Amino acid sequence: MRDGHGPGRGGGRDREGAVRWAVAVTAEGTALLCPLDGRGRAAGPVVTEPDVARAVAERTASGSVSRWVWRSTAQVYPRLLEAGVRVERCHDVEACEALLLGHEGRWGEPRSLSAAWARLHGAPVPDDPPLPAADRQPSLFAPGPVPLPPGTDPLAALLEVYAGQLRRVEAAGHPERMRLLLAAESAGTLVAAEMNRAGVPWRADVHRELLRELLGESYPGGEPARLAQLAEEVSRAFGPGVRVRPDLPADVVKAFARDGIRLSSTRAWELRKVDHPAVAPLLRHKTLYRLHTAHGRSWLRTWVRDGRFRPEYVPGGSVTGRWTSNGGGALQIPKVVRRAVIADPGWRLVVADADQMEPRVLAAVSRDRGLMEVAGSGRDMYSVLSDRAFGGDRERAKLALLGAVYGQTSGDGLRHLADLRRRYPAAVAYVDEAARAGEEGRLVRTWLGRTCPPAAAREADFGDGGVGPPEAGAEGPADGGAARARGRFTRNFVVQGSGADWMLLVLASLRQSLARMRAELVFFQHDEVIVHCPQQEAEAVVEAVRAAGERAGLAAFGETPVRFPFTTAVVECYADAK
Repeated sequence: MRDGHGPGRGGGRDREGAVRWAVAVTAEGTALLCPLDGRGRAAGPVVTEPDVARAVAERTASGSVSRWVWRSTAQVYPRLLEAGVRVERCHDVEACEALLLGHEGRWGEPRSLSAAWARLHGAPVPDDPPLPAADRQPSLFAPGPVPLPPGTDPLAALLEVYAGQLRRVEAAGHPERMRLLLAAESAGTLVAAEMNRAGVPWRADVHRELLRELLGESYPGGEPARLAQLAEEVSRAFGPGVRVRPDLPADVVKAFARDGIRLSSTRAWELRKVDHPAVAPLLRHKTLYRLHTAHGRSWLRTWVRDGRFRPEYVPGGSVTGRWTSNGGGALQIPKVVRRAVIADPGWRLVVADADQMEPRVLAAVSRDRGLMEVAGSGRDMYSVLSDRAFGGDRERAKLALLGAVYGQTSGDGLRHLADLRRRYPAAVAYVDEAARAGEEGRLVRTWLGRTCPPAAAREADFGDGGVGPPEAGAEGPADGGAARARGRFTRNFVVQGSGADWMLLVLASLRQSLARMRAELVFFQHDEVIVHCPQQEAEAVVEAVRAAGERAGLAAFGETPVRFPFTTAVVECYADAK
């Protein structure tokens, strides 16, 4: 069921004119609903409905654009999608609680509705449920919501926490940016649920054939024939009678040591420096072993059903706001496996990559006039940059700009950074200040307000790295190497995290455009999206992607010269897009 525009059935209207309703689901499955005023309070009587999907459908059928306030999209929205009900907007209280806690310097505290309610009442705060194992089977043993204390009205608790969140947003340094971030994060939860349901088109027969082609036959209890053959080649390279397990790094290091070659690891880049007959079969074994374990026959049986790969996306699963997934390796589909990602007959895949996203984001958030001009030229950023500041050397310009973002400040990187600083001082000063704030233990935020963990957080909690505009916080400075490491992290966070926030707005905008078509979003990672659409809609989808990038740039960063283009390909097979 799709939402249109028109009069609502009571309730408060937000700044976009959307009618807001709150919905809570009891332990017995009953839905409790009520309209809301602008402060998040009940603006009408509470309605009890036996079926949450029917209750939501009835209130969206009038054509109003409803913003639903609920505990968690993952708890409610799959039921609606199963019943054919689509909502336009939502406020995911638990996703927003995590962002608000981070902004307040309390990153990592429990984010559930129950925890937020307990904090308001000075009650013991329950822990969040443990994250599921990364390799678990889909949809099995998913933890349920953290229960509220016995006798607590779930709708009353939801409204109390939501109203508190609205007050906390207004107390933020940039409330308009924080409102946008919470809306974008909530929109991301809707996209994730819809992509989980839609699935990536996947031809199991093509996948099985490529495994047979690359790995050979496989027998119960044994490894594939090609891996066994390569293991034999590796062993023979070390001499008669030697047995080496290529999948055991310690075995490989010992074997090379017996031949007088010292290795610190068995990483491919280190092996390529070694002149030894075992290297070639060992590197090939590593590649095929990774395919066998990560996307082999067992993976295919577990994750592909009814012609679709259905991973479970986790919006904001990393510190920077990038998504992760629970099992299936959804965000790491190897190029060779992409041969199995094939559109349905008469349909196409529109594969879109954001062009040089992080340098463009740096230009927008730093407000460096020169770099904004480069990012708005309509040309390849590195080529323009090389013409203006690096004597036409595109590679040097690219290394300089990425080095500024990622903290490569020694050797050639230091020299390139000095060149960049002379030409684009505001951009370099922006990331320098983010690094300094991180080293001093201050809180560091993305442009919209997503906040990095405090200095006391474990390094393992930092995810893939990233941080935003530096602002003072309550944390004390870290020491020595730890301080420098956090500085490198926060230097990147201001750019990578702001880019992740921009991509959320792209997804939200694109989702709205696709709602008028049969096309559906089926894949998203970092700076790439895939839309599965009828062939006749492909051109319109390409235009929708372009427009979404520009709208997201305007919404996130305001009026700037910076452009946010995408490179798009319309293909039948994902592998043909690269």
